[in-house]
Amino acid sequence: MAKVENKPKMVSLFSGCGGLDLGFETAGFNIIWANDFDSDAQAVYKLNFGKIDGRDILDVSEDEIPDCDILTAGFPCQPFSSAGNRKGVHDSRGMLYKECLRIIEKKMPKVIVFENVRGLLSTKYIDGRKLVDVIVEDLSTMNNVGYNVDYKLINASDYGVPQNRQRVLFVGIRKDLGINFAFPEKQEKKGLTLENILNIPQGVKNQVDWPLSPQALEMITYIPEGGSWKDVPYEHLAPRFKKIRDNMKKYHSPNFYRRFARNEICGTMTASAQPENCGIVHPTENRRFTIREVARIQTFPDDFIFIDDTARNITAMYKVLGNAVPVKMANAIALAIKQQVFKGDENNEYR
Repeated sequence: MAKVENKPKMVSLFSGCGGLDLGFETAGFNIIWANDFDSDAQAVYKLNFGKIDGRDILDVSEDEIPDCDILTAGFPCQPFSSAGNRKGVHDSRGMLYKECLRIIEKKMPKVIVFENVRGLLSTKYIDGRKLVDVIVEDLSTMNNVGYNVDYKLINASDYGVPQNRQRVLFVGIRKDLGINFAFPEKQEKKGLTLENILNIPQGVKNQVDWPLSPQALEMITYIPEGGSWKDVPYEHLAPRFKKIRDNMKKYHSPNFYRRFARNEICGTMTASAQPENCGIVHPTENRRFTIREVARIQTFPDDFIFIDDTARNITAMYKVLGNAVPVKMANAIALAIKQQVFKGDENNEYR
């Protein structure tokens, strides 16, 4: 009789549209419960995975969440992002990691994974300590058992993602397992330039873009491949850009309207999808990247479906994609966790 493989059971908090979940699922994890409050993310998740709990996590009791072997959480990053106001823990969303701790304390899974923006590393807790130190201490001392916690600032392009996207990852392994997590080795950056990912076949869905404003469209006509707003003649700049150009030192020489070249790795995709905030402009065509092109930059497979039947849905898909964890980065971490924690357990019941 063939042995039945029992995959590690995973609970996913702040799941978004499912980038992290897909990376773990393809590594052999079984997602048994997922949650996200954002309706656009929920809609995409349901299309590709099925059921997701759409309640605010504050309204979810620990007893309603099933026992699991691993818990992942991409709690809201905007409070810690350099693109936002950087209110950190003083923003109500910045304390949502405490909700993760509440659930972890009840479930005590073998492994926990947190993902967030690099700004979290410089965020202070309400008592003046570094937030990262507070998170590590909270996890290390939990339930008199605790977790061995390692965290690292990683670049998604080191793990097969065609995007220079820096994120902080925390991996905690329950201390009674006697394991300290080792982050996977960096991979060679082969085939990650835009020219390798923009060759999308006809028939693949979601090849639609969000039209640029007339002002933005006029500006990008003057920006060459590999250039930025600094290439736009002064007389064609909007008044606010002329103000910045007049005093570049004061504004720290911002690199707005970056048009990455085909032989470059793309920059970070953001939820706003605005040329001022990310390299969303196509290398050779005067438009934003399409939804599918952004999905490829975030390493979602072409059969992962997004919703583009209305103008509102199109802009919403840029948001959920910008907030997503790149699939291949998630998969690299998932494979390392499986190898280090669950190796040899495929035919055993977990927990």
